[in-house]
Amino acid sequence: MANDKDPLGKLKDLVELKDQLEEIQKKVENEVQAGIPQGGSLLASPFLKGFLAGYVVSKLRASAVLGVALGTLTGIYAAQSYQRMIVIENVSSSETHPPRSRRWLHSVRWAILLVLLVFIYGSHAPLIALTKIDGRVPFSSSSCVVLIEFSKLLVSLGALLITGNIHTLRASPSWTAVAPYTVPALLYSFNNNLVVNMQAYMDPSSFQVLSNLKIASTALLYTSCLRKRMRPAQWLGLSFLMGAGVCHSYSSLDWENQDEKGKMSPRLYITAWGLLMVLAYCFISGLAAVYTERVLKTQRLPLSLQNMFLYIFGVGINFASHVYSSSGEHSFLEGYSASVWLIVAGQAANGLLMSIVMKHGTGITRLFIISSAMLVNSVLSWWLLGLQLTPFFLLPVLMIGVAVYLYYR
Repeated sequence: MANDKDPLGKLKDLVELKDQLEEIQKKVENEVQAGIPQGGSLLASPFLKGFLAGYVVSKLRASAVLGVALGTLTGIYAAQSYQRMIVIENVSSSETHPPRSRRWLHSVRWAILLVLLVFIYGSHAPLIALTKIDGRVPFSSSSCVVLIEFSKLLVSLGALLITGNIHTLRASPSWTAVAPYTVPALLYSFNNNLVVNMQAYMDPSSFQVLSNLKIASTALLYTSCLRKRMRPAQWLGLSFLMGAGVCHSYSSLDWENQDEKGKMSPRLYITAWGLLMVLAYCFISGLAAVYTERVLKTQRLPLSLQNMFLYIFGVGINFASHVYSSSGEHSFLEGYSASVWLIVAGQAANGLLMSIVMKHGTGITRLFIISSAMLVNSVLSWWLLGLQLTPFFLLPVLMIGVAVYLYYR
């Protein structure tokens, strides 16, 4: 046609276009390395890919309009196919039905992870009891929290180096990707201080019973904020789980206390402020768990990098809280024994392993871990501290078993 360019002009246009496409490809690769999901920016959008494909076709066809239309449709189809391949690659399997051995290995890994979490979580209170001298903890609990957060930060940095994902730090993620991690750090820090302050408005046994309401608050926030639907059987399972927590707490209540005259006086009490504070504690606990799960799953960044962001803020906030609340009674490392360092190591491992559950599992699984840990806590207290187990202990064991069956069947 008369309007067509000469072949030499078309060749120059194609060379120039090739350079532009290579430049765009480099930018897209940099975005992927920085953790920006496919389709999350204009450069990676199917529309732009389709338009560029259409532009290429238009250079080779007589009719530019027909070339752009045909090329755009082709490009969008190719872009969508490319995006599906990326998703398949991320789950590390290109098979519709993985081999049975691989599924079995995956199940074994999850079982080991959950058993470790239940044991570590359940051993926390007995280990603290072993460190007590004359009924008092000989170390600063706030400094212990700072060391736990700092340990998790160091392990996360080491994991980032070992896995070869250190380049994600050089990509300089934007503050919009980092800022969300301040929220769970603030929520957990607020709740830790709330637990201490509410003891003036209720007895520890009442708090132990009422704190089981966080199961209900987490489930409600999980379904409303994350838009997850649960079957009636799953709701029933969570009800059994909460009931197991109440029964376990009820069996360990200290109903009466002997006063100075030798008379038995009631020990359980709770004020209106105490009830309000424990409800706030349960709501914030569920909100922090659901928010953390949402952040970990929506950002396509390595888990070790996400943990680094979370624990950087955790170290800063908890260290500031330690400095503010420190009364000079203990120095930072005063009273640290082998048992205390074991607590630090255990709780650091607990936080890191729990992040795997939050990233690849659900916050509801976390509730089952915490509830099951109550049973481990009781058994270890019987073995290490000589506390007596009653036949009533079998009831929460049975209820947790029923809850697991109803929820995961």
